[in-house]
Amino acid sequence: MNLLIGPLPIAAVVLLFAGCAPMEAAQEELELAQACLVTGPDTVHIEVELARTRDERERGLMERTELDEHRGMLFIYEDLRPPSHSFWMYNTPLPLDIAFIRPDDTIGTIRAMAPCPDTAGRCPSYPADVAFTRALEMNQGFFSRAGVREGDRFLLKGQPGCD
Repeated sequence: MNLLIGPLPIAAVVLLFAGCAPMEAAQEELELAQACLVTGPDTVHIEVELARTRDERERGLMERTELDEHRGMLFIYEDLRPPSHSFWMYNTPLPLDIAFIRPDDTIGTIRAMAPCPDTAGRCPSYPADVAFTRALEMNQGFFSRAGVREGDRFLLKGQPGCD
């Protein structure tokens, strides 16, 4: 016996409503990793959410209203991104800093990014100005407070220099 609600079988109705979950409920939690920012004499330990896929990178920290002090998001690219590649803060209410990381693990540039809760897409973009393979977003002012500058190193736990 095939139960129908109007012209649709019950299974189809269940599938229709399964797609109606709120956006945040549908978002999967990202993998976490331990990392270090090496400034020369000091090593700053942080925890990063890994944004590896295109969807994860596009979502980024959108709609987040808070971020722990020593936590950030690491955007990972399989290929070298050009200096013209830029980030924007579309639908992101948090003020953030972004560090563009070269393939040799050094920080090429650090930029402050203003919140842009505008959902119409009228947000400024922030170009890297260096070729990079990873980008690290942290709370605005974190790099300065931690003494991290351009030329310092970003390492994932397990790499030499980040135990």
